[in-house]
Amino acid sequence: MKPQRILGVDFGTKKVGIAVSDENGNFALPKVVLQNDKDLIGSFQTILKEENIGEIVIGESINYKGEENLVMKDVKRFIEKIKEFSDALITLEPEFLTSSQVRNTQGDGKMIDASAAALILQSSLDKRNNK
Repeated sequence: MKPQRILGVDFGTKKVGIAVSDENGNFALPKVVLQNDKDLIGSFQTILKEENIGEIVIGESINYKGEENLVMKDVKRFIEKIKEFSDALITLEPEFLTSSQVRNTQGDGKMIDASAAALILQSSLDKRNNK
């Protein structure tokens, strides 16, 4: 059986960035940016199957005060939808201005949200691998 990978998600109201770990869970790679529309869940399910995902790390959107941003309501709804078709472990990883970090290092581009998802996932992987 193939080792399970970990999926990183940068959830936004218009776009959802997706990143995937290597099989050993050492590093994160940007994969794709999905439109947050009626096809999102179907596309997400396909990626979970194709990449043999066992865990999902979603960016926890918080403000400067450590409080949830408005988008967190949508994130929580998204998590509930995922639980309807997947038994993958879902965790939240605090994320703060990841898209801005990507723009500062890579400039604007089509893969900004996927790169932000990779930052979120890499942060989670680094915490586990440094234990």
